Amino acid sequence: MPPEDFHKQLTLPDVRVMQRSDMLPRQIGPYKIESLLSSGGMSLLYLGLHPETHQPLAVKVLLPKFLKNREVLARFEKEAKIIAAADHPNIVKIYGQGEWEKGLYIAIEFVRGISLSQFLQKKSFSQRKALEIILQVAYALSHLHSHGVIHGDLKPENALIDESGAVKLIDFGIAELLDEKEVRTSLMGTPVYMSPEQREPPYHISLSSDIYALGVIAYELILGQLSHGAIHLELLPKPLRPIIGKALAKDSKERYPDIVDFITEIVAYLETLGEEEDAGEGIGDLLHQSSDLLLQKIAPQWPGVECGLFTHDGDGLNGLYLELFRLSDTQFLVFQAMPQDWGPASLLHGAFFCGLVRATLASYFDQPLPLSRFLTQLNRSLRESRFQVPFIASVLLLDVEQNLLTFASCQGAELIHVAHHKAKKKTLSSPNPKLGEQNDPSFTEIVDNWQVGDTLYLTNGHKAASHIVPQEWALLSPQHQAEKIVEQTPTMQSALFAMCFVRVD
Repeated sequence: MPPEDFHKQLTLPDVRVMQRSDMLPRQIGPYKIESLLSSGGMSLLYLGLHPETHQPLAVKVLLPKFLKNREVLARFEKEAKIIAAADHPNIVKIYGQGEWEKGLYIAIEFVRGISLSQFLQKKSFSQRKALEIILQVAYALSHLHSHGVIHGDLKPENALIDESGAVKLIDFGIAELLDEKEVRTSLMGTPVYMSPEQREPPYHISLSSDIYALGVIAYELILGQLSHGAIHLELLPKPLRPIIGKALAKDSKERYPDIVDFITEIVAYLETLGEEEDAGEGIGDLLHQSSDLLLQKIAPQWPGVECGLFTHDGDGLNGLYLELFRLSDTQFLVFQAMPQDWGPASLLHGAFFCGLVRATLASYFDQPLPLSRFLTQLNRSLRESRFQVPFIASVLLLDVEQNLLTFASCQGAELIHVAHHKAKKKTLSSPNPKLGEQNDPSFTEIVDNWQVGDTLYLTNGHKAASHIVPQEWALLSPQHQAEKIVEQTPTMQSALFAMCFVRVD
């Protein structure tokens, strides 16, 4: 499928069509129900048919456990009221609302497309297209604000691109009316897109809060990737930095006083954007390419070892370096490192370190590789360089002929060793300083037996790794185990990796 047609997928690609049962109502209000689209924390979303036009629509109902919760019921009714009042091409339409035998329902437009979040996880927009989409979201906000409505939960998941390329805002579950604003006593919304005043008591929300959220979305669309809360304005085209920066001002008084002012500046910039500036790869694509050069993502095939490898590079601005070397038919080396400071410069630091590791390894060609001396040499080279940026690191040397492993960690990842004959795990770590942090430190290494059937886990997802159950995980392939570790790690905002090595005959 060409990139420009990617948005023509269904809004919910994993739609589950349920068999007709008591769980699937035949009808809600006047709408015949075809299938369950999704289930959320507070509601169910069904695919229904309009009784007159027979066109598909989405029917949202509250979960039964919330039917006696007055606050939730009031918000559900307010959502319907807000959508009904917002008649705009960039806002999802409402077809009806009311009561049915199991509670309340809202019938809304079924959008054939995908969310901006889904798009950014697969592709990126050209700069012009990104700005055009930003303007559509801004037009929708302008309409809402002119009617005294604060969306309150603006994020890429709540903006859909339909088959024609038009943007539709959805999910007004926590929206506010200016003349009916309530005092919020808890955090409501999505933290990455929430303004500072929304994240701290007394959880104040205003029209300016929506402008802040739009600033984050604009940054992500222009960059071509989700930010996970890490904003680096220097990555944006220079003329756009003050525009997006003003929308993202921490003090609400320093943001645009009206969304119309933001629209005016974006339109003015678009008029100056030439074809040459808009052509070529997006900034996000270039960042991913730079990150990919540092981050090995495919597990190697080594004799005597089954390998699994899975990575998540966060916002790509961390300089994470991961490389696996085959030193000989019986010896293999795993090297992982990351600069202490994150940001755009970290990619340059990571690239420099990658070259340093390879150059140092070359000096041990056809010679034994003592890890302590190897790390000492790397540390000296770092201290003598112009960068002088400390790196957290870990290095693992596997010797299948001697059935040995040698491991050293410099404030980096830990190694978990699960012995097959004991079915117990132990964590290996060494109290070394960061590479490049000190002059001539003493590095220590750990040597351990590694027998056939033993499994090693090298990961910086410590919380997930701590839940490894040897007997249960042993049934999974090394690749599946590596994926499981990363997927079970609570936060996906930072750079994560997991490797699994099983000693085989």
